[in-house]
Amino acid sequence: MIGKLKGMIEELGEDHVLIDVQGVCYIAFCSAKTMGRLPSKGEPVEIITEMVVREDLMRLYGFADPAEKAWFALLTEVQGVGARVALAILSVLTPSELASAIALQDKASVGRANGVGPKLALRIVTELKGKAPDIGGIDAGVLGLQQALGAGAAPSTVADAVSALTNLGYSSQQASAALARIVRREGEDLPTERLIRLGLKELSS
Repeated sequence: MIGKLKGMIEELGEDHVLIDVQGVCYIAFCSAKTMGRLPSKGEPVEIITEMVVREDLMRLYGFADPAEKAWFALLTEVQGVGARVALAILSVLTPSELASAIALQDKASVGRANGVGPKLALRIVTELKGKAPDIGGIDAGVLGLQQALGAGAAPSTVADAVSALTNLGYSSQQASAALARIVRREGEDLPTERLIRLGLKELSS
């Protein structure tokens, strides 16, 4: 199996990169976010890879970091999520954003990906509830939220508070991190309005 490619970029496609490794060129299919992080043609590059082998297909998938690869593996364990759909999800959500969406059971965020309808989005957040790759690189605030609320599913009051804070311009990671600290201190039974006020205070401190 090929776990990493290190070479020169020969070609950049819309959803793949061709890498020349000492004269042998490999095609790796990547998410839009990974493609956006790659250097230009002719420059050196190193990406983590996962090889998928089936009777009718053998493909390499490339990732900018271990967190993205780990979430790719988790996503493809869900029925109806193949490699293409997993990459589509990772094209619209970073690993920490995906962790946050699952913790908050936010099927709308997952459903933004091409090829992911409402039923599949619901299945993804339901089946992956409470799961997270056992690696570094995932936002500590998101994991804190999952641990604080147990089983990875946030009460509706917390989900509403995160939504309100993101509507005010904070990222979902910032909101999740702030509310994780509040829940650990105050408990999870606070009303939405108080969670929002405390969240704003936490984020401004």
